[in-house]
Formats: sequence, C-alpha cells, structure tokens
Amino acid sequence: MVAFVTSILVALLMTAVIFAYMKRRPVGTPLTWGEAMFASVYVFFLLFWAYGVVPHQWLSLADNEWNWRADRLVSGPGGIVEKLPIDISYLIIRDLIAVGIYGVLLAANVAIWMMWQNRGQKKTPEIETSRFGRPLVRGA
Repeated sequence: MVAFVTSILVALLMTAVIFAYMKRRPVGTPLTWGEAMFASVYVFFLLFWAYGVVPHQWLSLADNEWNWRADRLVSGPGGIVEKLPIDISYLIIRDLIAVGIYGVLLAANVAIWMMWQNRGQKKTPEIETSRFGRPLVRGA
C-alpha cells in the first residue's frame, strides 16, 4: 500500500512541477538545446512513471497484499453476490481498476497538453447578442 500511494504522490509532485513551470515560461520563447533535452527526459520519465510504475504498483498491491486471485469470486457460485448469472472474480475487478487508472492518466495527459498549448491566451469576452443572433453595439 505504501509503494502504491508513494508512486501516486511522486506522479502528482512531478505534474505539479509542470504546472509551476507553465506559469513561469513566457509564450513563444525559443528553447535552447539543453532546455529541450532536459524537458524531453523529464516528460519521458513522468510518462514512464505514470503509465508504468503506478499501474504496476496497483497490480502488485492487489495481487500480493490483498490476494485478489482468479479463484476468489465476487459473484457466482460461492461468491459474495450469488444472484448474478455471471462469474466475476477479484482478478477481473483488479484489471478493470488498472484500465481505469490508464484512462484517467490518458485524460489528464491530454488535458495538460491542452493547457500547455493554450497558456497565455486571453479569453475573449462574450459579446451580447440580439434575439436574431447579431451582436449588440452600444452607442458611444
């Protein structure tokens, strides 16, 4: 449990560093070779950590500490829920949670890319429109 929680905390800390740098970095500033190399290694390690270490720690926790095996049933004959017509083992639930971890990480990955690409852009204020969809212009 400690390894899984620690892996999540390391991933969150590394992501927080990206958000802090995102606020500091001016838009349109060219990268030096060293900055590009450091950023690529950093992002590679973050993606390795998020897509490799975090799910591995979850699978290790479920397998080793919680003993979620294929012969332990949640539903089916001898399981916790016996009324369902299908067999669901703890192994299936473990794998569905791992897929959920990958899905959340992928959505966060895309969201952070969008935030990085759109940083520094000002939102244009909404112009009030008439019933016909034309913008309302007020006299000076």
